[in-house]
Amino acid sequence: MYPDPQKITRVTSLGGGPIGGGWAAHFLARGYDVTLYLHDAGETAAFEAVLDTAWKSLTDLGLAPGASRDRLRVVTDLQQAVEGAQFIQESAPENLSLKRKLYAELGRLVTPDVVIGSSTSGLTMTDIQADCATPERCVIGHPFNPPYLLPLVEIVGGRSTDPAAVAWAGAFYESAGKAPLIMKKEIPGFVATRLQEALWREALHMVANGEASAADIDTALINGPAPRMAIQGQCMAFHVACGAGGMATNLDQFGPALKLPWTRLDAPELTQQLRDRMVDGCNEMAAGRRFEDMAAKRDQQIVAVLRAIRDTS
Repeated sequence: MYPDPQKITRVTSLGGGPIGGGWAAHFLARGYDVTLYLHDAGETAAFEAVLDTAWKSLTDLGLAPGASRDRLRVVTDLQQAVEGAQFIQESAPENLSLKRKLYAELGRLVTPDVVIGSSTSGLTMTDIQADCATPERCVIGHPFNPPYLLPLVEIVGGRSTDPAAVAWAGAFYESAGKAPLIMKKEIPGFVATRLQEALWREALHMVANGEASAADIDTALINGPAPRMAIQGQCMAFHVACGAGGMATNLDQFGPALKLPWTRLDAPELTQQLRDRMVDGCNEMAAGRRFEDMAAKRDQQIVAVLRAIRDTS
């Protein structure tokens, strides 16, 4: 029913913000013909800024043969945007009502053999596809930001999704240079965001209780677990840390400590004081730097990490 994922040449990205625009940049860098849909022509300048930032990093990392920004077409008409598309990446705002209306329209405009992936970070496909006439081809394809650099894509279907569409999406994303993670169950927040949220909540607790500042939190992460996590996930890090005994030794020795009150995963109350501490702390770390400059520096350093991993694999 679905085309060969290895032979896809034309993709459409719906939305030109940091995520939708980032997806467009990624697909261009991988050598696809890309149609970008903008809700309004006034969004063009913001998208071009995203593309300019992304393209420098993508060029540094290495473009696929035939990759070119000239293979981009920008339109503001949805029907024109999806015409001829072999895959659609939807990155509309996180508004369930809006997404349902969009998917109802896509169900009418797009032939059933075209898989549609949603970049949503918090909604479920079961909810999104409710008004779509062809929900079986709709999947979550949730990237990590920035999507043109970080490889992860979390994939899961909704109640009405065809399992074959999920498998197809996994194969397509992999052929497009991504690291697909096909989830076993549909849960809000998926895998990586839920793990990130747990860390974020504990960080907020420490700031709220005066135990650490925002700068302390980032210093601990940047100089502690973060470099290791670029190489090993949490599970393998603990497995390797205990030598020949591996995870079994880890759980036997440190398992009882799991009952100690070290973490507080219920979210703290977001008081004005906590909000001010976080905002002020981040502004102090930014030290007046422009967001565009900080994003460019972030991308430059991510490229260096990715290149180091690739060259030593």
